[in-house]
Amino acid sequence: MSDLRTQVDQLNQMVLEGKILDAFEKFYDDTVVMQDNDYPVRVGKDVNRQHEEAFVGGLTEFRGAKILNTLVSDDLAVTEWWFDYTHKDYGVRTYRQLAVQRWKNGKIVEEKFYYNS
Repeated sequence: MSDLRTQVDQLNQMVLEGKILDAFEKFYDDTVVMQDNDYPVRVGKDVNRQHEEAFVGGLTEFRGAKILNTLVSDDLAVTEWWFDYTHKDYGVRTYRQLAVQRWKNGKIVEEKFYYNS
């Protein structure tokens, strides 16, 4: 198994290239638990895949994404993102987001996103 930093960098590069759903398939565990801020937790890869597909499908314009910082320690990774896009449900969005991931056996088992909504 490659080291966690390598996996996190691969995942982030795929997101930057717009391969969000491919990255999801490759790096997320079947039992993954995901949450945005204090919204309800989503449990399982199928439920979270539907959420990711709805997000990607709703993008009407994607102007950019940048990685501002990445921290990796043991089985924890934190990436600070900057996003700029227009979404059919959320409108024009330009913001920073922290993605906090817990990894196990080369897969993300838990991820929480922190951002101003």
